[in-house]
Amino acid sequence: MMTLKVQGLTTGYDKVNVLHDVSIEVAPGKITCILGANGAGKSTLIRSILGLTPPRQGRILWGERDLAGAKTHAIIASGISCIPEGRKVFPRMTVAENLALGAFLETDAGLLRERLARVYETFPRLKERADQLAGTMSGGEQAMVSIGRGMMAAPKVLIIDEPSLGLSPLYVKENFNVIRQINELGTTVLLVEQNARQTLAISHYGYVLSQGRVVTAGTAAELERSDDVRSAYFG
Repeated sequence: MMTLKVQGLTTGYDKVNVLHDVSIEVAPGKITCILGANGAGKSTLIRSILGLTPPRQGRILWGERDLAGAKTHAIIASGISCIPEGRKVFPRMTVAENLALGAFLETDAGLLRERLARVYETFPRLKERADQLAGTMSGGEQAMVSIGRGMMAAPKVLIIDEPSLGLSPLYVKENFNVIRQINELGTTVLLVEQNARQTLAISHYGYVLSQGRVVTAGTAAELERSDDVRSAYFG
């Protein structure tokens, strides 16, 4: 299994750097989390990994390959997929059509059926509503569509951006349980979140970003005990 490593990443927009010498490692088979408040640089980090905001300094290694300068579609084809913040379903397409788009690179019909069956097993409600327009569903149901669409790519690394955003506590708990299940089935997860308590409960290792820098890193248990993390997130 390959390891995703960000080494000494500095990047930003126009003349302003948002990330400063950021280094993280996403261990294969584990859930690695990135914690940080709004404006910490979490979204810029994701954009850099996906080739949307190129590094100004540093490297993004996927196995032996440096992703810096690679096109986004090539990065996704290499096995890195992303569930974006705010779910972003295609509202005028059905649930089934949204899910199919997650596997647009796959041409094997048998594999597509297997992946769809796995999604429907994880989210039985989506099977019941396969022909419903995604835009008419509740926020929690749209979150299921978004996660299911990410699963359809059968990624080696699944980046999940703010899965708790705008959801009720019940759906937040359900989503985090699903993320744990996806990981237990063998998918490496990079989980980017503000909800520290729920995130650390399912993560193996984590990093805390503040003002574009990694300020703390450690196992989930170490971060839960960290005074910095406690004061910032738990009061």
